[in-house]
Amino acid sequence: MKDEIKTIGVLTSGGDAPGMNAAIRSVVRTAVYYGFKVKGIMRGYAGLLSEEIIDMDGASVSECINRGGTILYTARCYDFLHENGQKAGAETLKKHGIDALVIIGGDGSFRGAERLAAQGAKVMGIPGTIDLDIGCTDYTIGFDTSVNTVMEAVDKIRDTSTSHERCSIVEVMGRKAGYIALWAGIACGAEEILLPENYNGDEREIVDGLIKARKKGKKHFIIINAEGVGHSTSMARRIEAATGIETRATILGYMQRGGSPSCMDRVYASAMGAKAVELLKEGVYNRLIVYKDGRFGDVDIEEGMKAQKTLSEDLLRLSSGLIR
Repeated sequence: MKDEIKTIGVLTSGGDAPGMNAAIRSVVRTAVYYGFKVKGIMRGYAGLLSEEIIDMDGASVSECINRGGTILYTARCYDFLHENGQKAGAETLKKHGIDALVIIGGDGSFRGAERLAAQGAKVMGIPGTIDLDIGCTDYTIGFDTSVNTVMEAVDKIRDTSTSHERCSIVEVMGRKAGYIALWAGIACGAEEILLPENYNGDEREIVDGLIKARKKGKKHFIIINAEGVGHSTSMARRIEAATGIETRATILGYMQRGGSPSCMDRVYASAMGAKAVELLKEGVYNRLIVYKDGRFGDVDIEEGMKAQKTLSEDLLRLSSGLIR
């Protein structure tokens, strides 16, 4: 079983996340340590289909652990959504002698990995997404750095809100998942946290809360708004008109994806990369690497993709209790 895999490929797919380079580095260096050959696939599944494949060794990943983004680049690949693209991807792996492929990315990337596995490829998934929305794992590469980036930005915005006695609506990433908004909102002492999972659209409730707090003497306010709720600029105009409180919107955007990864993202990404290679060394594949209940482990890719994730009830209660 152990002799089946001699060459390991690695790619990053979907949205970039701080710590992806640490995972790539760990996959490459662990693989080299165990005597595997390593090939890097540039630009995700798009690069797989266009055969943008390079040889990698320990020197290929020197001085990248502290860098944000991904040295292998990433891209969307709509051709890979179709069976013909998936078959072509599996054939490319065979053509280049890649016996197993490590995919670093989010749920869309893992769906691609699942389809490759259905075509007979050996795959291993490592969760890399700032959204923390992979159901089978408590940790995803990039979330820690991203939420700290948001926290630091909001702390700066609060200084201006305080000086001008205004309300600031800060829109953060999270189209379907409110983890960044929830964590940042608690960490920054936000007066309101709007989450796609539970926001009821009642702006009147927000307005009444702000007016009540202003009457009690509060001079400035922070509202954290997840991207999935959105419309921060128009919301700011409506809140200002309804409350008489100067209100401004700030959309943080792609700064949340960038920056040097935190210590946690470097160490955990490294552990996940090594775990992926060690499993392949034992002849285990078609798994997702996870961090669950304080331990690094793995789950079957099909089972892992079925897992659903909900916001922590403890953190939701905490946020409700701390607001205003």
